[in-house]
Amino acid sequence: MRIILTVLDGLGIGESPDAGEYGDSGSNTLGHIAETVELKIPVLESLGIGNLGEFRGIKKVTDHPSIIARLEEVSKGKDTITGHWEMMGLVLERPFPTYPDGFPDEIIKEFERLTGRKVIGNKPASGTEIIKELGEEHLRTGALIVYTSADSVFQIAAHEEIVPPEELYEICRIARRLLRGEHEVARVIARPFKGGPGNFQRTPGRKDFTVEPPQKTLLDLMQDRGLEIVSIGKVCDMFSGRGFTEKYPMTSNRDGLEKLIDIYPDISSGLLFITLTDFDTLYGHRNDPSGFAGALMEFDDYLENIISMLDPEDYLILTADHGCDPLTPSTDHSREYVPAIVYKKFIQGKESGILKGFFHIGATIADLFGIEWKKGESLLRFNRTKNG
Repeated sequence: MRIILTVLDGLGIGESPDAGEYGDSGSNTLGHIAETVELKIPVLESLGIGNLGEFRGIKKVTDHPSIIARLEEVSKGKDTITGHWEMMGLVLERPFPTYPDGFPDEIIKEFERLTGRKVIGNKPASGTEIIKELGEEHLRTGALIVYTSADSVFQIAAHEEIVPPEELYEICRIARRLLRGEHEVARVIARPFKGGPGNFQRTPGRKDFTVEPPQKTLLDLMQDRGLEIVSIGKVCDMFSGRGFTEKYPMTSNRDGLEKLIDIYPDISSGLLFITLTDFDTLYGHRNDPSGFAGALMEFDDYLENIISMLDPEDYLILTADHGCDPLTPSTDHSREYVPAIVYKKFIQGKESGILKGFFHIGATIADLFGIEWKKGESLLRFNRTKNG
């Protein structure tokens, strides 16, 4: 048996009850996109995504061949890592720290001492905009461009000819060791770039250095059982690489989906775990509903092929890690419900309503692999296949 777990990064489906505490009242990523762009997602529609809310142009169906639910996050925060960890059973009692005014002087000074390089920037910024602003100064002085965002990140940008990528990665490791305790950000991110003034371009050499999960997750338990766990894209970084037996990088949603289709026949049993980041990174954070819609329709095209290649005993699970509404003034993530869709050939379709905790995803996977699990309940608990 194979399980394909696909995370549609940022695809929220309506504000959570506590959205106001996060400044996200009224957020509805899918709903607002559907109001703005004519969405044609027939495969997702047939699986019942329209039944999870009110989305203009997306029909509700009565005979969807899947188990569907709205999941409410219980961890504090709305970070990508927070959402992924909760899926795998790790609930955070406090959010990762963020730095809307930049990092404290004591952190920056110690970072400069440890790296031997000065810092410029130290503020929330778009990665493409800050290299336009400070790239020339960086070339002239060799100072590191440090910036953050609404997420819990410490990002370091450097030109590949001034700081080669391997050196930049070592600098990030220094930052990762420094940022502990109250300043333990979720991710330290290397952001290499190339080109000259007026034509700076980020390279594919991005690398994330994430905080390690403080407890065992479902992935660790699966690894202990000798199960194969394949990461496609940055999902392995969310867990500091723990639990994964194979890792495949990806450069875009399309690249990741092509890799998934290529890899699938070679995996006899286990979990294929892919996070599609373009929705969030390229469109949600940049308030681009048309781009988000285009990426969602492209995914829907691939989804038809993915479903057709499933063997009768295989499962496909679709979900998200948070919202990222491109039609609110904020460019931040949004505190929203996320979809849970579990598909298998011949399964009895069911609507499970609203469930607290993303860990019901992990509970479903644990149930299928016969692993003892104490967080949440399997979405299959009242649903078995018609022939089994």
